[in-house]
Amino acid sequence: MFRVPVITKNLELIELIQTTSYPLNNALQPVFLSGLEPVLEYLKYELPEMKILDYCEEGPCKEASIAILEAIKEDPWLHYGGLIVIHNSESDKELAEHLHDSNVLAIIHQSEFKANCGRLLRILTHNKQFLFQRGMQQHLLRTISGTFIIDNDPLDIVVYTNLVTNYLYNANLVSRDDREKLHVALQELLVNAIEHGNCKISFEEKTAWLEQGRNAMDLIREKNKDPAIAAKKVRLSYTISPDKSTFAIADEGDGFDWRSRLQSKPTIGLHGMGIRMAGVYVQDLSYNDKGNEVSFSILHQKDSSNMVPRIFSDQEEIHFKAKEIVVREGDTSDYLYYIVSGRYLVFSGNRCVSYLTPDDMFIGEMSFLLSNQRTATVVAKDGGTCIKVSKQDFVDLIKRNPHYGIFLARLLAQRLTRLNTRTVKLNAEYMKCKQELEQYKSLTPKAAAELNEPLEKA
Repeated sequence: MFRVPVITKNLELIELIQTTSYPLNNALQPVFLSGLEPVLEYLKYELPEMKILDYCEEGPCKEASIAILEAIKEDPWLHYGGLIVIHNSESDKELAEHLHDSNVLAIIHQSEFKANCGRLLRILTHNKQFLFQRGMQQHLLRTISGTFIIDNDPLDIVVYTNLVTNYLYNANLVSRDDREKLHVALQELLVNAIEHGNCKISFEEKTAWLEQGRNAMDLIREKNKDPAIAAKKVRLSYTISPDKSTFAIADEGDGFDWRSRLQSKPTIGLHGMGIRMAGVYVQDLSYNDKGNEVSFSILHQKDSSNMVPRIFSDQEEIHFKAKEIVVREGDTSDYLYYIVSGRYLVFSGNRCVSYLTPDDMFIGEMSFLLSNQRTATVVAKDGGTCIKVSKQDFVDLIKRNPHYGIFLARLLAQRLTRLNTRTVKLNAEYMKCKQELEQYKSLTPKAAAELNEPLEKA
């Protein structure tokens, strides 16, 4: 179960979310909050993976909502959880300004949320692994793959596009620029799959619709009034490895002549440039022969962090050259280093035993916190950047931001849990090998020779 704060005073909205969360078998538990201070305290100390904000109220409630969004935007490293914002405005441009660079899952009109609340919560609950957890994902899931089954609906396009792109960005796999490029390409190709594939909307039909000043998403909704069309699905398959992410989008339509489309001379109009634009923004874009499945990939950035904790933003930034020593074994632990970029080799004696990247966040945190001498020497492999934090500065920062102390304690606890799990596994393997060796030693010479015979023949 994961707890989702719902920031609202609207009793109708509260009842709706309570009702629609019941069928999820306690997988999602809404926590209803209101008031600026209680909300900020909850967000700081609980660090939810997802939050829902009602932006519909006016007066003090609207002011509190704006203040909450500003607090989230001020420290996106800490407030990394996905955000669903419900509004009732004709235009969401003002709201979009407050949400710039936030981890938005959906900006949704109140009427649309009421109609799709259950489906939206179900999508997010079933794909919870894409709701980023800082300090966990990259260690637990080195390569992940699967398939999203997407309904023939514009809301699904928005949610799944944001889920994927926000996850890759928060996991430091793509830069901000590449996130925006992937977002455009992924959304455009999903729209094509639903619009032209499943709904069979022709180029001419869409042009006529747009020339009337109407929204293309409303044309999809109009087509979905046909139950046969509404029942169709789009499959978004993904494989996310350390080096790149690969995607395939398949619809249930008849396909199209993509070769002639790509070979034709581009013309500027109300639409029709999506495929070419997607091909510029991602790599290896290609279609199957039928034209109802497109695949593409995006390369990952290496050893770089997209965000820095706000409390460290004013601290000294150190740039290390290739093979430069960061900390030396046996030295006193006067500084903590937050890794911004680079790969750092860890030596015990003269032997390299491990390496650290921005996924590990810190260099020397254990000896720093325990006031011990450095237990290893750390060397920048090819150069990199770290933020250097003195012990006194660290104490002062935690005094002013106690919620950060709790969060960092959680990160250390997670790291110790992973180390303990690995130790238990290694110990089990050692005991198994030891037991097999003892059994081998207890064999008679003849039995041992018979046991070795197949190995000798091989």
